[in-house]
Amino acid sequence: MNEKTLSRRSILKFAGAGVAASAAVGAAGLAQAKSAGANWDETFEVVVVGSGGAGMAAAVKAAQTGAKKVVVLEKLAFTGGNTLISQGFINAADPVRQPRQGIKDSWQHHAEQSLAAGDFRGQKDRVEVLCKNAYPTIEWLESLGMKFKDNVIQIFGALYPRSHVPALPKGQGYGTVLTKAAKDLGVEVRTGMAVEEIIRETPTSGDVLGVVVKTGKGELRRIRATRGVVLAAGGFSANKYLRELHDPRVAGLGTDNLPGSTGEVAMAAVRVGGYLVGMDFIQSTPGAPAGKKMKLLLNFNVNGSIYVDKRGNRIVNEGERRDVIRDAVLGTPERYAYTVCDNENFMSYDEVNRAAIMKGIEIKEAWTAPTIRELAEKMGVDPDGLEKTIDRYNNVFVKNGKDEDFGKTAVNLTKRIEKGPFWACYTGMTVHHTMGGLNTNTKAQLLDWQGNVIPRIYAAGEITGGIHGTNRVGGNAVLDCFVFGQIAGENAAKEVVKA
Repeated sequence: MNEKTLSRRSILKFAGAGVAASAAVGAAGLAQAKSAGANWDETFEVVVVGSGGAGMAAAVKAAQTGAKKVVVLEKLAFTGGNTLISQGFINAADPVRQPRQGIKDSWQHHAEQSLAAGDFRGQKDRVEVLCKNAYPTIEWLESLGMKFKDNVIQIFGALYPRSHVPALPKGQGYGTVLTKAAKDLGVEVRTGMAVEEIIRETPTSGDVLGVVVKTGKGELRRIRATRGVVLAAGGFSANKYLRELHDPRVAGLGTDNLPGSTGEVAMAAVRVGGYLVGMDFIQSTPGAPAGKKMKLLLNFNVNGSIYVDKRGNRIVNEGERRDVIRDAVLGTPERYAYTVCDNENFMSYDEVNRAAIMKGIEIKEAWTAPTIRELAEKMGVDPDGLEKTIDRYNNVFVKNGKDEDFGKTAVNLTKRIEKGPFWACYTGMTVHHTMGGLNTNTKAQLLDWQGNVIPRIYAAGEITGGIHGTNRVGGNAVLDCFVFGQIAGENAAKEVVKA
């Protein structure tokens, strides 16, 4: 009997592993290895699951720390994960850029805002590690060749001007520098490798020994990790059942995540003792309304862009928490709104986003016009209402540095919407981030339901929960990936090799 004809159950037994049904979690089976001498197909020191920001950071850091054989396993046919398609903004209190802009900040301030933004449901010790390591992470990325623009901004949902803007559009820069660093360090990266199970000495005790993967050809292979396994497979935004189960309010919304964000790696971790936290905390951000084709964004820079409804009325403080903005948009009679900005703001965005707006104009999901009235007419928005809103915004709020309607802060009231041509696009809501996931500690170690460390397994990025609380601050997700990705990779590499 050859390996291709073996069932999943018999393959695990052949590897010295047993498979036991687990009605409690509804899983098909629990992989377990009876000894470290099981019949493995391949052996590495560190096995990383997922090739997004967290996974690649973990792999690079593991290799930098001294791990000689590191492999990254990616389910999809290409690397990069959601980091690749993200806008790429990353928060950090910056002692170089911010003082030049007259901005006072500190990692403590960053941590305080992050905790408050998540309604104090985030784990304080982990949030402090996140924010304290933010600027060192910027420096680490720059040491690999990552380029950021000279000025920080306050992006949508970031709450403070500490968002670093990549020089290359979206997450391209991260992918480029991390891929090169991984190659230079001898890290092996494989695509089309879906992790099916995690192998532990027993389902509830002992070391994690490796993983079972399904290749693109449908073959099951056992890959051993003599130092540790790092889980960095992302969240579950692309799993319609799970996201609507945990928050029925997102029913009917799409997602802007890659199709691989389905959560099965986290479920495999549960089957070896991992525990899930915060699964009900699901974030939605601007995207295509129901029935529209494109996710178009003009809201990156909070200073100089506004949200309006079909009557031309402004609906929210554009610098508010993301959940507040979500509720304001979905609270309109149409369940969508519009973002409006002037040409100065539009030209501040990178060429990829500007090109997307131009495509949106072709299909009438975005608009541009030399005057606000003409823009409103193209949008199908009340022209009188929009003109009145823009005039009040410019000549009362910006002029006086005080938003009398929604309380937008003075730092985000320095730019009038006055330099034509003017731009607008639909602003619906789409599922963007799942704040819930595996429970870990400040060392990125996976914890069980009693808070005990599960040996030799780590997790980082969106697959984890408990750090953002109820609401993730814009610009903190990429930071989370790189801070805890590094921590996970370094600690996995420091594990003593298991014979």
